[in-house]
Amino acid sequence: MPKKVDHQERRALIAAALMRVAAARGLEAVSLRHVAAEAGVSAGMVQHYFATKDEMMAFAMAVVRGRSQTRVTESIARLGAAPTPPRLLIRTIITALLPLDEQSSDNARVALAFLAYTAVRPAAGLREDTTELLSFIADLLPSPDAGTAAGGLLALMEGLGLYLVSGKYTAEQALAVLDAHLDKLFP
Repeated sequence: MPKKVDHQERRALIAAALMRVAAARGLEAVSLRHVAAEAGVSAGMVQHYFATKDEMMAFAMAVVRGRSQTRVTESIARLGAAPTPPRLLIRTIITALLPLDEQSSDNARVALAFLAYTAVRPAAGLREDTTELLSFIADLLPSPDAGTAAGGLLALMEGLGLYLVSGKYTAEQALAVLDAHLDKLFP
């Protein structure tokens, strides 16, 4: 009797290997051969699930987005059922998205590399994700120019993420900068 294969599990195994290769050596090191070696499978198996490097990259980015969404959802759930003040909700979301631990740092390195990769290739979903987050945060801000303030917050978050993954800031420094900025928006 033929062995049953869980295709989604295999794709996840390959994506996890891609994430490890990209986090450790950068996106330029990602190839079907390197990913296959990291996953402990044949290059042919990787090609069976991902015909091109672009397909593999898009799947890995979807994994990063899914992990980020899970972190945000879990962080918000920890706030409880009572209404949350807007400042705390924004801080919770941004803190969940910042690379403050090893796994989120690995995800951030892959996401940053993917963004550079997509600078010359179209990437579905990235613009919509950003637009949704901007709109959600803008709705929470007391500023008369909430759209611009939300854009500033997301730019701050991305800059802090860069400083964190490059080792320029510690988690404590990044959170202090975030809190100082939120104090200006919520006096």
